[in-house]
Amino acid sequence: MNHWVSKLILGVLFMDRLAVLLQHYTLSTEVFHTGQFCGQAVYDSTHGFLHLLRSGAVRVTSDRHPPLDLNEPCLLLYPRQARHVFIAPEGKAADLICSRIDLGSVAGNPIARALPDILHIPLAKMPDMKTTLDLLVAESNGNLCGRQAAMNRLSELLLIHLLRYLMNGESVSTGLLAGLADKRLAKAITAIHEQPAEAWTLEGMAEVAGMSRARFATVFRETIGCTPGTYLSAWRIDLAGKHLRHGKSVAWTADAVGYGSAAALARAFRMIRGLSPGQWLKTAE
Repeated sequence: MNHWVSKLILGVLFMDRLAVLLQHYTLSTEVFHTGQFCGQAVYDSTHGFLHLLRSGAVRVTSDRHPPLDLNEPCLLLYPRQARHVFIAPEGKAADLICSRIDLGSVAGNPIARALPDILHIPLAKMPDMKTTLDLLVAESNGNLCGRQAAMNRLSELLLIHLLRYLMNGESVSTGLLAGLADKRLAKAITAIHEQPAEAWTLEGMAEVAGMSRARFATVFRETIGCTPGTYLSAWRIDLAGKHLRHGKSVAWTADAVGYGSAAALARAFRMIRGLSPGQWLKTAE
């Protein structure tokens, strides 16, 4: 086993699957509605939404999914822009807490891209969230100073709890979250996230995962939906885009994400994004 691979395997034992991603992509939430809801509301903007139904019932319609009739406490997550409509039964009211969310999908967060268009999860399936939910409800019912900021932070914590739930293999069977729920694949994926500039080979990734080369390649492709090499390249280009938006030079960025030169990064950028780093940056801005 290579020495650097041995060091990575040791390091992975202390890595946090989610924390490594949150070092690169910031989550943000803003609570905009708390309390009774009746009638109809349309949600359509460039960000995602997290809805908490505390009690009552609502019908949810959208062109992204069949109509949903919600009649038990639950979370409803739209990770990306998706127009949807809430309709309360005539003469009745529901109790809702609604937040606008940003998972960093525009910035390239692979978790944001990996999530389905909608997630509907009953609260009964997530007992670990009770403390956070109780605090959020208490703040929404109160009128203390800093109330809005507290609700925003608690809604963000609720979102992290939800990602933890999904990373434990709940509700998602394929894609990045399913890979992070697999203890073997998670070791390799987290190491890639933590050390994008390493000279990764298929053998090295398989060693970190504790699997044979052939078995690792097969399980990775079946679970994530692409080859390990394709995922590594996409992750490097995602990070490169983040660094470029923050004003780093192409040469500095190439070294930081594992390409030997600015020319090599430019070739990879064109292959994945269809544009040179400079062209892409102008478009992103």
